[in-house]
Amino acid sequence: MVTPEALSLAQARRVALAAQGFADPAPTGVPTRRHLRRVLDRVGLIQMDSVNVLQRAHYLPLYSRLGPYPTALLDAATYHRPRELFEYWGHEASLVPVGLHPALRWRMARAHDDAWGGMRRIALEQPALVAWVRDEVAARGPLTAAEIEHDAPRENGNWGWNWSAVKKALEFLFWAGEVAAADRTTSFARRYDLAERVLPPAVLAAPTPTDAEAYRALVGIAARSLGVAAEPELRDYFRLPVLGARQAIAELAEAGELTPVTVRGWRQPAWLHATARLPRWARVNTLVSPFDPLVWERGRTERLFGLSYRIEIYVPAPQRVYGYYVLPFLQGERFTARVDLKADRKARVLLVPAAWAEPGIDPGATAVALAAELYRLAGWLGLDAVAPPAAGDLAVPLAAALRSGPGVP
Repeated sequence: MVTPEALSLAQARRVALAAQGFADPAPTGVPTRRHLRRVLDRVGLIQMDSVNVLQRAHYLPLYSRLGPYPTALLDAATYHRPRELFEYWGHEASLVPVGLHPALRWRMARAHDDAWGGMRRIALEQPALVAWVRDEVAARGPLTAAEIEHDAPRENGNWGWNWSAVKKALEFLFWAGEVAAADRTTSFARRYDLAERVLPPAVLAAPTPTDAEAYRALVGIAARSLGVAAEPELRDYFRLPVLGARQAIAELAEAGELTPVTVRGWRQPAWLHATARLPRWARVNTLVSPFDPLVWERGRTERLFGLSYRIEIYVPAPQRVYGYYVLPFLQGERFTARVDLKADRKARVLLVPAAWAEPGIDPGATAVALAAELYRLAGWLGLDAVAPPAAGDLAVPLAAALRSGPGVP
């Protein structure tokens, strides 16, 4: 445990890395459900995203902390009994431990106010559609949106519904907690079913906390997972309302779960969780997903690591600085490089469109460490080779390191 009133930037980095599980010992064999639970205990929840240029986003945080692991481990915990995770809006679309369902019911109850505009309009303007979609799921679920749309009445019928309207109705019901993701198709489409047929009965039977109790629980998880953080980051972890999060922070501070600290170089006041650890060092050599909780809040990422990081998926190609799907490389206690990556599954090659060095690093040493990590990642993805980088200021030393083949830095 750490109990100082002030932290140096290096100490804050190590606290953050330990809180996120990067200081935990690596599995000695094939990772098991026990290792999965350990990571979930560290990070609190896992963000999802549909982009699959490299690997689905929700698989990568476990890889970054455990190394190569069977993705079926996460699938089983999410979509097979006994379920330990369920899909819901946590930090964006997320995999959330089922035990947090009661603490998120306040969000479900506010679907008519908080859900995205299209969902709210469907619920308000076409309640009959929403009721019909729910009845279809109840009678025939699990179903994809396309399977429901196939049987929806057409313009020459009663409603004139189309696929997008059915999908919005399903997403409203999902936000409201009435339906849940039973599983996913091979194309990553959700298959919806009634929540009571997806979630464990004990979870559904658990009492619903007050909003204040829920905010307190969620801020506590965020604080434990971040180790040390400013108020906006504690609020952002589960996308909580400002006033509710501030009140929760004050109550957790009064209870001794949070301690105010200063971090050298930070303008914002910071909070340290009571269980925070300060390891002597962090021996890390791994790539980190753009959707990893370590880098969710980009301002904190820049303050902690000096890494100005933005994902450029939605930036027009001519305007991109680093590339389409760029992962930062965590080496030791800092980010030393970033690489644009793509899995060419047909050719079984990990493509490296660009590799870039961060300021002040040793390009040769970083290239060797990064090459070893790229070979490790390629093996986990079932790819046979790593292509030399096509661009970037780290391309030449990384290409040389890759030519040496897989190795340990």
